[in-house]
Amino acid sequence: MAKDGDRTFEIELDINGEMKNINIQAGETLLHLLRNKLSLTGAKPGCLNGDCGACTVMVDNLPLKSCIMLAIEAAGHKITTIEGLRGTPIQEAFIQHFAFQCGYCTPGFIINCHSLLLNHSKPSKETVRSWLSSNICRCTSYQEIEEAIWSAIENELRLFS
Repeated sequence: MAKDGDRTFEIELDINGEMKNINIQAGETLLHLLRNKLSLTGAKPGCLNGDCGACTVMVDNLPLKSCIMLAIEAAGHKITTIEGLRGTPIQEAFIQHFAFQCGYCTPGFIINCHSLLLNHSKPSKETVRSWLSSNICRCTSYQEIEEAIWSAIENELRLFS
């Protein structure tokens, strides 16, 4: 609730499976909250207007840009950051296929790719490329990233077939 007109609110968030009560400022972005109040620094500030994808987190298993989402909008939703994805198949595939160079964009790509795999068990090549278009990397080719995705898909299919 608002406190004495100072536009501060207390919200409850489910972040990486943990419920947290957090005081936020009106207009505070989810990215700011994650990095500056919760020390979850995997989501990175890049363009700060939703274009680059470095700040991508999952909200209810869908990728969203935390730099343009208000923290108050996250209340009542399940938020997953890169810190909540330790040891996932897509992370292992990124390592095996050298799908990164400087690493700045990598958390956003991994979150996006993990969400892709949660929402599409057998995505088409077009679907994969469409999902990848929401993230930008200036260092590496997207070929290694696509190879990592296909590798993770093949490994999942082997596990469940």
